[in-house]
This record gives sequence, structure tokens and C-alpha cells, in this order.
Amino acid sequence: MGVNLPDNKRIDYALTLIFGIGWSRSVKILKQSNIDAALRVKDISEDQLKKLNSCIDTNYKVEGPLREERNENIKRLREIGSYRGMRHGLGLPTRGQRTRSNARTKRGKRRTVGALSKEAWSKTGQPESSTTDK
Repeated sequence: MGVNLPDNKRIDYALTLIFGIGWSRSVKILKQSNIDAALRVKDISEDQLKKLNSCIDTNYKVEGPLREERNENIKRLREIGSYRGMRHGLGLPTRGQRTRSNARTKRGKRRTVGALSKEAWSKTGQPESSTTDK
């Protein structure tokens, strides 16, 4: 699948490093393939590895095809002009979360807007006072 699994990790954890496979799916795959979850990746034989690959390829969509499907779904939402599509386009949360006080990972680093100190005004080249001469 294009993912190198670390040799010294247990196989149940190592499978979760593949995009599209979590803990529960990892356990299901190992049960279908009749492989012990306590084995390390380096201890798996070629036959067991072939069983794993065939089980994943036939039953699950992982890595590239899964990413493509997800991107196509987002693109479709944008094209039809749905609310979720607009939120994806703006880089904002799409599932109703509040954005006034949270959503830092989506909105980016916080930028303070408000009063500036005298030093900050002098750096920007703005006058210190707003009074005008008559």
C-alpha cells in the first residue's frame, strides 16, 4: 500500500499507521487473516503478509483511493454551493462548532486587534495623538 511499517512495533498498532485503518478495523483485519495481534512486524512471515495485503485490498479502501474519494466529496460540496462546501473553502469548521473563541487549528494563529502602545504606533509611522492643528 506504499506504507513502510516499523519493524519493532506490534502488528495491531502498525496497521493503524495506514491511512483509513483505525484500532477496530485493525483488529477485524487480524481476525480475518488469522494473525496474532501480539506479533511484531519483523516476526510476520511472507505468507501472513500476503494474507494481510489481500484482506485489506479486497475489503477496505485505504491510502490514495480513500484520500481521492474524500477530496472528491469536498469538491462536490463546493460545486453545488452548499453551506458545508463554503465552510471548507473558507477553511472554517464545517460541523457547527463555534468560532468566536475556539477553532484555532482551522482559523490560524491569533491576531490581536485593538489599542496599540506608543512604541507600536511609532513603528508603524502613525501619529501619536489624533489632535489636529488649526
